[in-house]
Amino acid sequence: MARAIAILRALALAYRRDWTAFQSLAGNSFFLITAFMLGKAGTFVYLIMGLVVLFPLSTDPLRKIPPSRLALWPLNQRERWILRLLSPWINPLTWGLAALAVWGAGRTLTVGLWAAIAGLFAAVFLISAVPLPSGNGMWRRVPPFPGPLEQLVRKNLREILCTLDFYCALILSAAVLAYRLFGPPFPPEAFMAMTVLVVGAMSSYAQCLFGLDGEGGLSRYRLLPVRGWLLLLAKDAAFLAVVIPLTLPLALLPGIGAALVALAVGHAPAVEHPRPQTRWRFSTGGALGNGAVQLVALAMTASAIFSTSTWFLAPAVAAWAVSVWWYGREVERVLG
Repeated sequence: MARAIAILRALALAYRRDWTAFQSLAGNSFFLITAFMLGKAGTFVYLIMGLVVLFPLSTDPLRKIPPSRLALWPLNQRERWILRLLSPWINPLTWGLAALAVWGAGRTLTVGLWAAIAGLFAAVFLISAVPLPSGNGMWRRVPPFPGPLEQLVRKNLREILCTLDFYCALILSAAVLAYRLFGPPFPPEAFMAMTVLVVGAMSSYAQCLFGLDGEGGLSRYRLLPVRGWLLLLAKDAAFLAVVIPLTLPLALLPGIGAALVALAVGHAPAVEHPRPQTRWRFSTGGALGNGAVQLVALAMTASAIFSTSTWFLAPAVAAWAVSVWWYGREVERVLG
């Protein structure tokens, strides 16, 4: 019994660390500025971000222990049954499911509420049983890129796909695509607004391009015979390779311009004030003021390209190119 209790305590500690995903929202400039500017009108965005946060947390805590290691532990059958019965209660979503069940006892539940209860049940018990690879394994087969920076771009792309920012932007883009296919005609101005939201959801990552590399990654950069601006270019190429497909159902050229401006503004905190990041969390950007400038700049660029002329894409390209050159020199200085 004591061995099972010790394992449950260790699992509870590991699970509390996982719930720092909610804390990552507090440092995400897109979430903070959206909450400030949209207020109640941003409920749909908040719901998406909440669901994205809950997805990596909706796992059976016992699955944190590798099956091969669990099989080697000297646990008897009774202790294994205790672990199996009590470990789901470490997950707060299980308590939410139980609270819904208690609240619904003796009440007439609507179809929508039954769907919510079923969704929570699926999140807690079924999603964790899907045999998905962990970590970066599911993204190792990313497509090749031409040129000498291929491996760097692929590595950076895998890092982006392990952030919650990408999945928030993906859901927003997919929702618009589904509406275009099955809903009534969309007002043209709405495409621009959704483009700003999609690029804005990725903007915090542009402020911490080196955050997922860690000390080991920076050490490897020092050994590479590659100029600083090329390292920054590989980061930006991966970012654009993600953002451009996301804006295809929306407004492509305004999306490209907004993404370039987001990178141009984000290079400063990414290079001068790098912040360590954690996989499967929202990116924690730099200062809130920098995030506000970034979102305003990308929104104005997207609006100018969409409403006035596509020639406004040229200043965005120029600003991005100058930023890559300037902060590429800073990368070389930081790497020493």
